[in-house]
Amino acid sequence: MQPKPKPAAFHAAPTFDPTNPFIVQGDRSVLVEVDNPRYAEARDALAPFAELEKSPEHIHTYRISNLSLWNAAAAGFTADQMVEVLARYTKFPIPANLPADIAETVSRYGRVRLERHGEGLRLVCADKPLLVELSRQKKVKEYLGDKLDDVSFAVEPAHRGVLKLALIAVGYPAEDLAGYAEGSALPMTLRDVATTGLPFHVRDYQRESADVFHAGGDARGGSGVIVLPCGAGKTIVGICAMALLQKNTLVLTTSITAVKQWRREILDKTTLTEDEVKEYTGETKEIGAVTVATYQILTYRPDKTEDFPHFGLFEQKDWGLIIYDEVHLLPAPVFRVTATIQARRRLGLTATLIREDGKEGEVFSLIGPKKYDVPWRELETKGWIASASCTEIRVALPDDATRMAYAVADHRAKYRIASENPAKDDVVAELLEQYHDQRVIVIGQYLAQLKQISQRFDLPLITGSTGNAEREDLYGRFRTGEVRHLVLSKVGNFAIDLPDANVLIQVSGTFGSRQEEAQRLGRILRPKGGGGGDAHFYTLVTRDTRELDFAHHRQMFLTEQGYAYEIRDEHEVLSRANRRDLAPEEPAA
Repeated sequence: MQPKPKPAAFHAAPTFDPTNPFIVQGDRSVLVEVDNPRYAEARDALAPFAELEKSPEHIHTYRISNLSLWNAAAAGFTADQMVEVLARYTKFPIPANLPADIAETVSRYGRVRLERHGEGLRLVCADKPLLVELSRQKKVKEYLGDKLDDVSFAVEPAHRGVLKLALIAVGYPAEDLAGYAEGSALPMTLRDVATTGLPFHVRDYQRESADVFHAGGDARGGSGVIVLPCGAGKTIVGICAMALLQKNTLVLTTSITAVKQWRREILDKTTLTEDEVKEYTGETKEIGAVTVATYQILTYRPDKTEDFPHFGLFEQKDWGLIIYDEVHLLPAPVFRVTATIQARRRLGLTATLIREDGKEGEVFSLIGPKKYDVPWRELETKGWIASASCTEIRVALPDDATRMAYAVADHRAKYRIASENPAKDDVVAELLEQYHDQRVIVIGQYLAQLKQISQRFDLPLITGSTGNAEREDLYGRFRTGEVRHLVLSKVGNFAIDLPDANVLIQVSGTFGSRQEEAQRLGRILRPKGGGGGDAHFYTLVTRDTRELDFAHHRQMFLTEQGYAYEIRDEHEVLSRANRRDLAPEEPAA
């Protein structure tokens, strides 16, 4: 679990050891030896302030970026502590420039602050020359009002979000201490026993993460991101934050299925009533003291030349808290409206801060910095999430005709041909047979491929066009065990509560998406009855194709979390009956 570190002095002449796993380089990259005995502990110590860039078999490359340093600083890490981690695990002396570089970058977080000033705000910086320099920056000066004194400028409340974006763009992220609108009161408590009659206990890390977000109600609490693995109960963290604040709450999430799950959990785990918790989706548009909405309805507009008609939801109630579920998927238009509602408390929940669009800086500025995270492996060790094995199975294209079609296809079509490789079906057959009595999800990107699998193995299929009533019925039957094997399109990536699923077979995916890998693995990490249990994650990849290249990128997420991939050939997996290159065995005489 990410600790609240105590300040530690860094000595100018650190020790180093050639048997250590790190090679620390002056360009802020850190090479990490995977086969080193100290690899796991070193990786966990490095992860809070560095980002994984490459993860081949033996040497992984991490990058210490400005944003990773600022997130660590916001979570309570000092520059001395970060340098001490590097010194503890380095093979060779740390480059002389790096301690000073890290210290200077970390010091930039909070050098400027946003504070309340009468009815408005002010930007404060005790470093007068720096304040003058920033006030002359083109990106910053348009959002500054009158100079109040030698160390501050007036700021219009409406500019609070865009000014923070401008400041991070010029390398000086502001610490926002301007406080929040209180929001309407909403008395509520957590239940000791859920409405199902089962005991309900908030886990230590769930309560701690909610407390860190709340920060006792002082100016440093009320906005930020909590990073927890799928299956670790991020919904419960959100509910705990609601119970701490006791305010009207708007919850934004990824799908109608997720909306129903949030509403079900809120009603089950709190004393709130059905009249107080409403849904705002394409199906139902009701607003209550707690309103759960989809990103899709917020970003819907019938005419691309018009504004978004449902953005008014942000002003429909006096919200005291806005929760952004799966904040790494936040649509760009919602960033725009979030910039205008900085007076509302904002809680982001996610399994990964990685965004495929590179907007991590917007999350930092507009939702808030990372306040808390916990490694997947730590929760796995304690039994809070299932122990997972990850296996990539490489499959050849089945014949020369398919190989020729791949050879002459354009760049994008190559990926689809490789993803829809019909030879993968035989591996699916083998795995379904191997796990015939367990809860298996087959998930993929392309509908034609999924329909073929559904028809061949007579399995129910859920896609975006499946009605919500049918969808909920199938999920319910899967939970009870009436249906054990289920085929899902990418609608299965997000916020589906299938706690007993323990095998996932990924037959295709979005181009190398690490987000998607996180979400899909999360479908099987929820703890099984009686403890963490075991989970099996299989990815089927066509060798000698673009799909293999993208598979390497997706693996990086799993490597970040401490999971190792086993890579196997299809012939190691297939039984004689399912191998294309062997005739079935002759029956015994």
